[in-house]
Amino acid sequence: MTDDASVGDAGREANAEIPVAEVRADPLNLELDAPFEIALGTRHEARNLLVEVETEAGVVGYGEGSPLPPVTGETQGAAVEVARAAADLLAGRDLADYRAVCEDLRAAFPGANSALFALETAVLDAYCRSRGLALSELFGGSPGSVETDLTIPIVAAEEARERASSAAGDGGAGFSHLKIKTGDEVEAAVERVAAAREGAPDAELKVDANQGWTPEETLRFLRRLGERGVELALLEQPVHREDLAGLARVRDRARVPVAADEAVFSPEDALAVVRADAADALNVKLGKSGPMAAADIAAIAEAANLELMVGCMLESALGIRASAHVVAGLGSFDYVDLDGNRLLAEDVVDSGASSGPEIEITGPGHGVVPETER
Repeated sequence: MTDDASVGDAGREANAEIPVAEVRADPLNLELDAPFEIALGTRHEARNLLVEVETEAGVVGYGEGSPLPPVTGETQGAAVEVARAAADLLAGRDLADYRAVCEDLRAAFPGANSALFALETAVLDAYCRSRGLALSELFGGSPGSVETDLTIPIVAAEEARERASSAAGDGGAGFSHLKIKTGDEVEAAVERVAAAREGAPDAELKVDANQGWTPEETLRFLRRLGERGVELALLEQPVHREDLAGLARVRDRARVPVAADEAVFSPEDALAVVRADAADALNVKLGKSGPMAAADIAAIAEAANLELMVGCMLESALGIRASAHVVAGLGSFDYVDLDGNRLLAEDVVDSGASSGPEIEITGPGHGVVPETER
């Protein structure tokens, strides 16, 4: 294996082939700093996977996936096995044809969303490192910095107030955007969001119910919150992902923009939401769609005059910065929720990472080489 700086000029030439020599996939277990509760359950650990795609020139690309069975439909073990099975498909393939390579992966392993995110990212990262490009440049933009929000999980109201104040209140960490998890009992959710508003009176608040409510419960939540004088910037996926009619009903009656998240895994899903007139915004997660399809979903949102959000799973700096490169490259996102690695007890890189909202991204590739001993 060679360092990126030692890659020969031939490997960087625009027409040079970049054959794959080896693919490695392993579990990546990351402890959380504190339990993370959402409507779909409580996590104490991120049970992820790490994929490495090595070229014949010794350049290594890295990718990460974060399986969550209620969302992605995969366990960690299943995702790792899919990624290992993909080694035969990738062996000898020319990464200069990265688009065809990614399409073949998706055709071979339909529905393996986390494994495909890790594989696609590693493929694109290896290609970009071989060419001396930042990943963002594949999507049309330069690297730089991306500002994220910070998520407050399902916690008691007093803890929500303290977390909001620590993140965005006077003397806080500088976050101007907060996302609050709900989808639990309506009155408890109202108290949590109202408390967060008290703790961070100037922050923009988004709410994510993770499919936890019916349309009626959602509208009751919004009425009760309005009675408390709390305004929201966005309401994310309040109802089950298959209930587009219910999502459309909420959107029609709510006075807050509504986003589709778990309802959108693919460009085809995005078109279904548009046709149902069910949302004001689409949430693109690379852990659902992969990097290449994320660009297609963004194009659909733009064509339909919808807003665009990017989200994440419980990913380390590797997955987070890959997503941030897509954000920087496309330049069309209205809401950025890329705080997964800020919830970890220890990241895969010792970046001296700020606890603030700025994500600094560099190349080549997505710029992250995980410290495996961590």
